[in-house]
Amino acid sequence: MDASVKSAIMQELAKVIFSYTAYPTNQQILSVAEALVSKFPCLREPGSFAGLYGWQQRIKNKMHNYRAKLRSRKYSYPEIEINTLKRKHPGDAVPSKNIKKPKKAEVNYLPPHPTGESQETLEKERLDLIFEITKKNNAKIIADKMNKTFSSRRVEVVSLSPSVGVFKERWPALFTEAQIKEEFRRITTVSLEETFMRKLDEYTPGLLRLMRAKGGAAGCKMRPLLDTLNDECEDYTDKTMKVIVKHSVMAEEDPSDLSIVIEGNQVMEGCGSRTKACILLMGLIYAINIEYPKELKNTFEAFQKLFLEIDGAKLLKKVHSLKKISSCSRHTFPLLFEEDL
Repeated sequence: MDASVKSAIMQELAKVIFSYTAYPTNQQILSVAEALVSKFPCLREPGSFAGLYGWQQRIKNKMHNYRAKLRSRKYSYPEIEINTLKRKHPGDAVPSKNIKKPKKAEVNYLPPHPTGESQETLEKERLDLIFEITKKNNAKIIADKMNKTFSSRRVEVVSLSPSVGVFKERWPALFTEAQIKEEFRRITTVSLEETFMRKLDEYTPGLLRLMRAKGGAAGCKMRPLLDTLNDECEDYTDKTMKVIVKHSVMAEEDPSDLSIVIEGNQVMEGCGSRTKACILLMGLIYAINIEYPKELKNTFEAFQKLFLEIDGAKLLKKVHSLKKISSCSRHTFPLLFEEDL
């Protein structure tokens, strides 16, 4: 193939890939290479694995060069700028170290500011928001300002990684059901509650059968969740991440008794149901840009990749096994996997 043709192909691929993410994963690069040779079989390379390996390496190298080229331009690309050496901690001043990039398939991880806006003008909007939430019947104004300041929040949570308590003080309007759902949609383009509930219904019967069939220590711990529980009321001051239920799970749920705790801070209360609390917790994880707790990694991966259908092509072994079942209970899923107990 003529080198100029190959170069033109790589340039166009880089533009399209960058419109989705500045840092494509190996899986995403493989998907692009597969789509390329599938549409244009003449590009398949004899002698390389599946005729794709050469294209995978070219795409990977091209994205590296494409990011470097954009850094030299006058336009702002926050997702690239945040990883420049001058913005890193001195101890991390190595190009390949501590790169900030989407880890949960975020579509709008670090979007640019709206045209004509800067961090300074958006800071004024943030202060206005704090004043607006004290008023009544102005949900539309709050929604508009939250949408306008989205890029500013992303810069803050990605670059500064503030504590949950500090972030809630600065952005109190975010910590409502409506705005958590909107923020999740802005980040992923996915409808949080509708998608989660649709897939949850699909998985319910099979997971119930699986949970009831479990034996050993895991079964002994799960069985009370499926039968009855004593009243709960926990001290959450030292909990990293928790959904708190303050009544018997067999009783009718009181919305005021369901809370979400992150880093020891009660960030939401009156969630309505355990299902709604878990949905909002997923929204908060994305909005605050925090990692899944190690002890609940499989559970949250199932929430993300099965119930929200985000980056579902690559699954952990136990999540993949769950996918083969066709369901999950609305009332008993805060712990799905044995190592989460």
